[in-house]
Amino acid sequence: MDFATNLGLVALGGLVLYLGAEWLVKGAAGLARTFGIKEIVIGLTVIAYGTSAPELAVSVSANLSGSSPLVFGNVIGSCIANLGLILGITALIAPPKVDSSLIRRDVPVLVISVIILPLMLISSGVTRFEAAILLGLAVAYSLMTLATSKSKLAQSAADLESTAEAGGAPSGEGGWRLVGITIVGLALLVGGGELFVDGAKGIALDLGMSDRLVGLTIVAFGTSLPELAASLVAAMRGHSGLAIGNVVGSNIFNIFLVVGASGSIRALPGSIDKLLLDLGFLVGLTIFGAIAMRTERTVTRLEGFVLLVSYVSFIVVAIVGVEI
Repeated sequence: MDFATNLGLVALGGLVLYLGAEWLVKGAAGLARTFGIKEIVIGLTVIAYGTSAPELAVSVSANLSGSSPLVFGNVIGSCIANLGLILGITALIAPPKVDSSLIRRDVPVLVISVIILPLMLISSGVTRFEAAILLGLAVAYSLMTLATSKSKLAQSAADLESTAEAGGAPSGEGGWRLVGITIVGLALLVGGGELFVDGAKGIALDLGMSDRLVGLTIVAFGTSLPELAASLVAAMRGHSGLAIGNVVGSNIFNIFLVVGASGSIRALPGSIDKLLLDLGFLVGLTIFGAIAMRTERTVTRLEGFVLLVSYVSFIVVAIVGVEI
């Protein structure tokens, strides 16, 4: 296929991924509200797992096609985009307040997660056993959140539904309709992931780009669209604090769940030398973000500006120094 066709596949795949995530959020939040599930469960399952679904779909598809650099590029790039792009823009729009329980419990787990990944890569990749450990950590983190959280971590189910509808999900009530919307959302995520990976790999071949670079830029941005849209809508509605939970939870699950699930299917070979720049930037940005969250328990506009500039700088450095 030519470049234009591959670019079209990426654009179509990104749109399908975006709509799939919005439909999944709409359906799952609606079902949670219908059956009276607690808000904390809604926040944990719908927000943390739901917004990581595009990264999961793309990464599993990429690993099945034998492209582990695309998996690592997607995960690392998405985490950097969540911190630099999404949290940065949100802070510029409306500096978010950080819940004290998030600082005590979730931020330390976030820092630990970005340290675990390079440690695993020292041994030339993530084995299926190590991937199983990451999946176990995802489950443990979920259970810990359910057991210890006493404060709101997400909007009410009704607010989540309206946010999803603003992002392109259909409106409507009824249990079976919501089940259908959820199933369609999952199907769109899987299909969008396939289209996105095929188009991205085609662009890589056409332009001579590495799978790593495509994952860090095009794929990472595309799979972060649901988080970006949700955070911007939340910020404009006066719920900017939700962006903090979205970023922290999504980044934790990107590493624990996405890498864990992908590596459990097939081991993920990789060299820490080739990912040193990316991982170093991710660790540095995560530590800066953690400090910003702890300082006065808010992310200021200045800190948001630094995060956004850091993201743009990383993309430029990644493109210019593609072989570093």
